[in-house]
Amino acid sequence: MSVTVERRVTASRVFAVVADHLSLTKPRVVSLLVVTGVCGYLAGGAAHVELSVLLAVAGGGALAAGGANALNCAFDRDLDAVMARTRGRPLPGGRVSVVNAVALGIAMNVVAALWLDHAADLLAAGLALAGTAWYLVIYTAWLKRRSTQNIVIGGAAGCFPPLVGWAAATGTLDATALTLAAVIFLWTPPHFWALATLLRRDYRRAGIPMLPAVVSVQRTANQALVYAVATVGVSLGPVLWGGAGALYTTSAAGLGAVFLWKAEAFRREADRGAAGRLFRYSLLYLAAVFVALVVDRMLAG
Repeated sequence: MSVTVERRVTASRVFAVVADHLSLTKPRVVSLLVVTGVCGYLAGGAAHVELSVLLAVAGGGALAAGGANALNCAFDRDLDAVMARTRGRPLPGGRVSVVNAVALGIAMNVVAALWLDHAADLLAAGLALAGTAWYLVIYTAWLKRRSTQNIVIGGAAGCFPPLVGWAAATGTLDATALTLAAVIFLWTPPHFWALATLLRRDYRRAGIPMLPAVVSVQRTANQALVYAVATVGVSLGPVLWGGAGALYTTSAAGLGAVFLWKAEAFRREADRGAAGRLFRYSLLYLAAVFVALVVDRMLAG
């Protein structure tokens, strides 16, 4: 084998190893969390944005969330090996060791906390670590395998990124920051139950009591609509105490109306097609509501 070919093979192997470790962090999931974290910072510090802090919120948030996902992959490797959607992941496939996954997850969270503490404050760093702890202890280790309410309570881990961003901007948390967290908390069930409806056979195979795998699609859709209504209602909260203006009010109401329409269609049709449409729109809805608040507060400030 020539030197050139050997180098190409080595480079290919290195790339494969890096790609496998990166996949443990679930980049697509992390991307939405980074958006909400950055929006939390921009909305909280609309009058004064510092690039170094913004980078810490985005980078530190990505590291904390990615590290939590790597630790989750290590803990749930037995479930991942059973589910068709996840059996090709690096841990079930034997391409990454448990030790490496755990070391990666811990290291990423340590770096995230140090970065946020240095660039912002201890509150932001502590909230980032609290999000990781909630995801791993409350959701992964406690509720995921035991309760149909696993994603309702455990999914609150997704509430932490905007709190991290707001704390980094202001050094504290107020009613608007807590409302952003509440929106994510209430949004998570309809978002995830729609996805879980598409994967209900996989969850049954793995013995995970995700709601659509335990009850009918109709009952799942009924509950999803209730949470969707609550999400839209809470999203309008900042308007009541002056935390947002007309642009946000109009945007949140319009986006919320479509969200409710998708959720109602899921309740009415109770099938995979409606579930898929709700899931896809829910991603756009959350990001758009957060961006609308940022634009509203920046124009006002």
